[in-house]
Amino acid sequence: MEQRAMYSSGIMPMEKDKVKKRRRLRLGKLEPIFYLIPAFSVFIVFVFYPFIKTILLSLSQTNLRGEIQEFVGLDNFIELFQSPEFYHSIIVTFQFVLFVSIPSVGISLMLALLANNKLKGNRVYELMFSLPMAIASAPAAAIWAMIFHPTNGVLNLILGKEIGWLTDPNYALFSISIVTGWLNLGINFIFLTTGLRNIPSELLESSAIDGANFWHKLKHIIIPMISPQMFLVIFMNLVNSFQAFGQIKLLTQGGPGDSTNVLVHSIYREAFFNGRFETACTQALVLFVIMLIVTLLQFKFEKKGVHYQ
Repeated sequence: MEQRAMYSSGIMPMEKDKVKKRRRLRLGKLEPIFYLIPAFSVFIVFVFYPFIKTILLSLSQTNLRGEIQEFVGLDNFIELFQSPEFYHSIIVTFQFVLFVSIPSVGISLMLALLANNKLKGNRVYELMFSLPMAIASAPAAAIWAMIFHPTNGVLNLILGKEIGWLTDPNYALFSISIVTGWLNLGINFIFLTTGLRNIPSELLESSAIDGANFWHKLKHIIIPMISPQMFLVIFMNLVNSFQAFGQIKLLTQGGPGDSTNVLVHSIYREAFFNGRFETACTQALVLFVIMLIVTLLQFKFEKKGVHYQ
């Protein structure tokens, strides 16, 4: 009788409603986790697991199939830092990064400034300057191999010389840098053009009335206003330069005489040609640390040199 009275008074349904609300709250808290599971699964398989595996291999001795044979601690790192070839790869890598990043950003800015002028046929210029973004490293390497050919290449025909652009150690790194910089031009141009078009026209018009010439506008208005895009472009070029591989593998294979043997190609060669997976993983971790330091320095500079509108 008492339970019937409680049910008839609505007490039991109220308790059931509270239980349902609690379950819904719990499911609501867990719902974001379910949405993140696919992304985390991809990261675990393709990022976290390979990174942990790389650390383990760098601290071990492996066989030709990359299987761990014994734990050796830091011996691989000690051996690596005693290797002259490793330091040569470091020097070549930084030279390559400088040869690619500085000219690529400078030329992209110049092309963006030209395309930003209200001239007839601007759309054609924009399409032409953006085309390298749609070309992968393999077809780009094939195109530039014909351009750099020592006897039939377009470049030597224009210069009237027979320079071995890809076979001479004095020119090989410079030639690969040209190819990589050209591949970066398209994306650089798009970002910088977007930044230029976001500059209020009133600023440029008022500066022109005050008698400012082009260089004053560039230094005091254009560069500060597009500094976020400039920072992004410089960051992308540095990262892409450190990771460049396809064009080097296809055009020079690290030669001649290791003149283009950057760290990424050295990692590939140690693992798949020399069968020294532990050395390759050790070099990969060193490259990771270098890129991490460069990235941290860039973001530290970003706070001082980038002006957000």
